[in-house]
Amino acid sequence: MHYQNVLFDLDGTLTDPREGITRSIQYGLSKMGIDEPDLSKLEHFIGPPLLQAFMEFYSFSEAQAWEAVGYYRERFSVTGLYENHVFDGVTPLLEELVGQGRQLYIATSKPQIYAREIARHFDFAKHFNVIYGSELDGTRTNKIELIAHLMAEQGLDPAQTLMIGDRKHDLIGARQNGLDAAAVGYGFGSFEELNSHTPAYHFETLVQLHQAFKN
Repeated sequence: MHYQNVLFDLDGTLTDPREGITRSIQYGLSKMGIDEPDLSKLEHFIGPPLLQAFMEFYSFSEAQAWEAVGYYRERFSVTGLYENHVFDGVTPLLEELVGQGRQLYIATSKPQIYAREIARHFDFAKHFNVIYGSELDGTRTNKIELIAHLMAEQGLDPAQTLMIGDRKHDLIGARQNGLDAAAVGYGFGSFEELNSHTPAYHFETLVQLHQAFKN
């Protein structure tokens, strides 16, 4: 693939944050008086902005959702962000892309302060020019706004830039900013969710994604 600039989502694309996010959601819900013992039922929180997710999935008001986000962060900022692991194959992929002279960026709805700490702790920050995330007050949790901000700040050419992600938000954000998108099937978005947004590429595995950059 010809793209000079490659934007990566974080959760479900570079790392598997399942344990840390779901346990922190469980903690936040418990503080709101809701008991959810089955962590698998909380996996749909991985990817979309948390404020909107609490409002959608539990019918919280915006004020209640912010309260739940606050409780979530109590646990996530101390423990949850380290309950995470880098997908097998990510490090060789990033090393190859950098070796090819491409410019790499992270574009995640996760607060930037957490995204940068995760990248530092798991030792992949060194592969990226800049790591972009949202602000703690909710600014730029929308992927369309986040990618627009990144593209403007970095002066990137949309025709030379590819967004890679595992949820519809990544594909919508790319399309609205004139970028091609690659959907990955090993994360948290279903085939139906991803396919319905007609990405330019759809890779079921990291091996397939890596191979595409060799051609």
